[in-house]
Amino acid sequence: MRMSSIKLILAPAAQTEDSIAVVWERPENTEQIEEYQVFLDGEEAARVKETDYTFSGLKPETEYRIQIGAVMKEGAFLPKSNIITGKTSKKAEVFDITAFGAVGDGVTMNTTAIQKAIDACTDNGMVYVPKGVFKSGALFLKSRMTFYVEEGGKLLGSDRAEDYPLMTYRYEGREDLCHASLINTKTDGNRYHDITIAGSGTIDGSGNQLLKAELEGEKGKRGNVICLINTDNIYMKDITVRQSPFWCVHMIYCNHISMNRIQINSKYDENGKRYENIYNGDGFDPDSCRDVYLFHSYISSQDDCVAVKSGRDEEGRAVGIPSEDIRITNCHFKSGFGVAMGSEMAGGIRNVLVQDCSLEDSFSIASVKAPRGRGAFIENVIYDNCRLVNHDRSIKSSIWFKGAIYVDYFYGEKNIDPAEKKPVGEGTSVIQNIRFSNISIETDEGYAVYLAGLAESPARHIYLENVDAYGRNGLYAENVTGLNMKAVSVKAVEGDDIRMKNVSNVIIC
Repeated sequence: MRMSSIKLILAPAAQTEDSIAVVWERPENTEQIEEYQVFLDGEEAARVKETDYTFSGLKPETEYRIQIGAVMKEGAFLPKSNIITGKTSKKAEVFDITAFGAVGDGVTMNTTAIQKAIDACTDNGMVYVPKGVFKSGALFLKSRMTFYVEEGGKLLGSDRAEDYPLMTYRYEGREDLCHASLINTKTDGNRYHDITIAGSGTIDGSGNQLLKAELEGEKGKRGNVICLINTDNIYMKDITVRQSPFWCVHMIYCNHISMNRIQINSKYDENGKRYENIYNGDGFDPDSCRDVYLFHSYISSQDDCVAVKSGRDEEGRAVGIPSEDIRITNCHFKSGFGVAMGSEMAGGIRNVLVQDCSLEDSFSIASVKAPRGRGAFIENVIYDNCRLVNHDRSIKSSIWFKGAIYVDYFYGEKNIDPAEKKPVGEGTSVIQNIRFSNISIETDEGYAVYLAGLAESPARHIYLENVDAYGRNGLYAENVTGLNMKAVSVKAVEGDDIRMKNVSNVIIC
């Protein structure tokens, strides 16, 4: 194996005044590598098992040369990789929100004070939230700024619907009148850029109460905790985001995004108590976004932990902006439904890698879903080296949730007839080139693997390689063209281990 097979990448937008984050692609024969060496200006800085590293304690406005090496299990060293150069940003001017009148007592409404700090923030400056609980309504960020929440600090969303003005933006795939989120960019026709949300503190959306208030008000759809729209170069680092009235972090028409060591929690509070009123509480939703890196992060979700989206039906096809070039690595997901493609995917989804992730009591590792009428495509998606252990029996298989791995053209449909062939048109989706490799599944509910295409548009070129799966039900496949299974073991508690219908071009080895 040659070291040149490791591709070292400067994570998009992931450079602060004192840190630089890099990621790299795993080479072939990774099982022979014991650990990676990380070099900074020619000196070894760390050894890691993961395929990402964040340098900290660096000097502002300084260029650094970065390389990667690898140590084999037998002790041999491989040659260093190519060199990339990363540069830290200049030291930020700090705008402490307390200097603008904010009070961290958990009671005082600080929307005006915090927005004043944001508006006053100079280019490449930092709005600083210190220790304390700072209650606020909707805030609007601008380009070239950092919003930093100190450890022990909390931005606490108001639980009153009137503190979140109405805006028109994408909600479940369609433009609609929605409440603003706690943290936003404006929908004023401009593109924003270079926004960082960081710090070891917490951004809490008060969703358990706010969801009820927004629904009862009947003025607009629910907001999120964070919703950034039309923004390039976004960096979220270390921050904890929790308790949203809807999706926690929603990015729409955004490019060049890094999410590094973040925590998102939409199901439980810090004491493990479940939020009773939250539903559809996705963790992270990149929606018609490009060049997205989520790494070294933790998401515990009430719904999809990550859901890659791109609009719904005719409207999504008319906009026609896909979500593409997305990398999700070295993450831990708990509860919810793992990493989903769709179901709002009418602008298309392509070139997604989900790798080196573990899932605990999540119903699924992967859900690739494109209901009839969506149109467009989901293609070139890889789930690799992921492990699921699910002993949560509270979520049962249904029209929405089929199994630990599921590719589903009938998502949410009742009384389906998979043999019924309908005319092909703009609303006919294509799912193709989906690969599941080095996957371990142990689940008490649903199918281990469920693959259901349309009679008029079968799922195409589905690869299962080195998959070891144990489920309540086994592997079910219908309307699939090109099913390649290599070193696949499926065991079912109930029914057949493997059942296929209208599946062609099957290769099993």
